[in-house]
Amino acid sequence: MRTIDANEAQERFLELIKQAKDGDGFIIADGDKPLVKVLPYDEPKKCRRLDIVRAQCVVPDEVKAVGREEITAMFEGRE
Repeated sequence: MRTIDANEAQERFLELIKQAKDGDGFIIADGDKPLVKVLPYDEPKKCRRLDIVRAQCVVPDEVKAVGREEITAMFEGRE
């Protein structure tokens, strides 16, 4: 990621904002000291309540498979 001096960033503000919006983020620095990172804004995804739980929990595949055949048979009317 490129670094731009704060004075240069001030002079080129609108141009740099457009570049960041298009995906070309940058760091504004005062000399060698980084001050801020400018990145394009990503709209947060809308989550249903269940999606939030899914994001926090991982169920191993072997647990997901437990009883799968029996449950499928019940839904299909088989024994």
